[in-house]
Amino acid sequence: MEEKSKDPLHGKRLDAILEELVEYYEGFEKLGEQINIKCFTDNPSIKSSLKFLRKTDWARAKVESLYLFVLRQKKRNETKNGK
Repeated sequence: MEEKSKDPLHGKRLDAILEELVEYYEGFEKLGEQINIKCFTDNPSIKSSLKFLRKTDWARAKVESLYLFVLRQKKRNETKNGK
């Protein structure tokens, strides 16, 4: 029997992470306020952001870190709301 990875990023595709962040922050404008990188603030799109993030390790690390923070926030809110 395989053990399930405890890493929340395990098996998670970058496009799914980015789409979830854009949805959570209700668009690129607020996401760009969280992570001030040009692909989120200057004519942003999922496609152009993915292209940049796949080439730029430091930016991808910031996105993954923010995603982990959002997961913790969602979990905290679920616990608080009794879900």
